[in-house]
Amino acid sequence: MLKILKYSFFDLMRSRWSYVYFLFYLLLGVVLLFLNNDLSKAVITLMNVIIVLVPLIGTIFGVMYYYNSKEFTELLLAQPVKRSSIFLGQYLGVALSLSMSLIIGLGLPFVFYGIFNSGAIWDFSLLLVTGAFLTLIFTALAFVIALANENKIKGFGYAILLWLFMAVIYDGIFLMSLVYFEEYPLDTFSLVATMLNPVDLSRVLILLKLDISALLGYTGAVFQKFFGTSFGFILSTLLLVIWVAVPTFFIQHMAKRKDF
Repeated sequence: MLKILKYSFFDLMRSRWSYVYFLFYLLLGVVLLFLNNDLSKAVITLMNVIIVLVPLIGTIFGVMYYYNSKEFTELLLAQPVKRSSIFLGQYLGVALSLSMSLIIGLGLPFVFYGIFNSGAIWDFSLLLVTGAFLTLIFTALAFVIALANENKIKGFGYAILLWLFMAVIYDGIFLMSLVYFEEYPLDTFSLVATMLNPVDLSRVLILLKLDISALLGYTGAVFQKFFGTSFGFILSTLLLVIWVAVPTFFIQHMAKRKDF
């Protein structure tokens, strides 16, 4: 698996799309620091970009890599190599290369600007860690979708629909539910609904860390009371790990049963 991971990692690092992804974040960091001239404000602006864009890129890259390397995968399947090793190696190669592009692309301009001497370093670190988690989660979900659909068009369609649901539609349903059931106690419902979506969970964690949870109103007070504690932070981190582990398990399980 490590050899396949290494091959997939360097294969993607040589891809022009990886350079485009890296340069995009590099330029984004430079432009934000130039316009804001404030590390804290730049981090807040980056949050809005990362929460939406990182899951989309992870989903698209995961599906693209699976379908484009299908012939190479069939060649590997003819060798005495475990199926789970092949697909887990490919998945980790894609996810780690994307995470590295994100971390280095955003890290370089902030390091040169003096992030290590600023109080915003912990907020920025949480932002990068959250971005890496979202990359791992949505790349894994993309591989699950691709494994379940031989048709490339269907695979891309379902992957984009998944991202659209998680990033946009889910929030709309969540807000409509809060408005419709406003007469009932919604503390527990709000917490559970947030935990069931990694995008919302990541957003809430960053908002609380940046001390701008007041923007969420009453819901922000509920989140602050739960996620603002050490237990809440540990639980939310554990949930993100579970969000990575569950689709990874499905990749392994589906690869063993799939007829290639």
